[in-house]
Amino acid sequence: MDALELLRLNLLSPMVLAYFLGITARLIRSDLAFPEALYTALSIYLLFAIGFKGGVELAHTPLAVVLLPALITLALGVFRPLPAYFLARRFLKVGREDAAALAAHYGSVSAVTFLAALSFVQGVGHAAEGFLPTLVALLEVPGIVVALLLAKRHSGRLSEALHEVLAGKSVVLLLGGLIIGVLSGEAGMERVKPFFVDPFYGALTLFLLDLGMVAASRLSVLRQVGFRLVLFGVGLALFHGALGVYLGLKAGLGVGGAAVLGAMSASASYIAAPAAVRIALPEANPSLYLTASLAVTFPFNLVLGIPLYHALAVLWGG
Repeated sequence: MDALELLRLNLLSPMVLAYFLGITARLIRSDLAFPEALYTALSIYLLFAIGFKGGVELAHTPLAVVLLPALITLALGVFRPLPAYFLARRFLKVGREDAAALAAHYGSVSAVTFLAALSFVQGVGHAAEGFLPTLVALLEVPGIVVALLLAKRHSGRLSEALHEVLAGKSVVLLLGGLIIGVLSGEAGMERVKPFFVDPFYGALTLFLLDLGMVAASRLSVLRQVGFRLVLFGVGLALFHGALGVYLGLKAGLGVGGAAVLGAMSASASYIAAPAAVRIALPEANPSLYLTASLAVTFPFNLVLGIPLYHALAVLWGG
């Protein structure tokens, strides 16, 4: 497939179309709205299913196969908040708290971006390693911890924030599902497959519909903060994405796996990071970091970033 065909395939996927339907609904002032309970239920379902399926695959994956990708993913998690923090300070010219809040979001990972990338590479015929959900879990926390350390090295709130991250629903569901998947294996998967496998992408489509509405509600803030935030969110995504693809290939991942790792590295958190930042950095401006992650980086990756990281993986790994 050429680049335009790959882009068309991505844009016409149900998940991406649902995301833009959500944006449209907000722009035309529709009364469409998701109950908070449904949003919570969908996020719990998706996070647990990611961890569970990754654990099942990990149960029969040799340690030698997953060790190097896991170490590289941890290194990415530690490194990614650093350029985000210093770029926010120098380029956006924001204070330490706002810079650290942005670094926490760009140091963690978006599970939905991971799922969209996985769907894309499978759609174009590239296999992705089954243990990749394990890497999502590994990428979730380290960047948030590093960002909080940058801002709150001498603050008593740091321990509360770390507890919020480690005990938050994202980490508990991802790691808990991972452990359950490892212990129950394929036999356990067969028993729950009709619930956790077949309806999975339908639930993801609904989740993205809601995210589109949330992102559209942030567009007015985007106009206020200026074009620099757009350059910040897109530039970091491209840099982190290319780095993730390159390191993924060096770690022995195939083209599909390296493309997905690139998308994970390019993403910004909007579940785990906001929870931690709310506790540790109450002075930080939520409009700034939520707008950057949800209204800039997430749609960029969903529309253009994922096909681009896949193209880089093909170019460098082919």
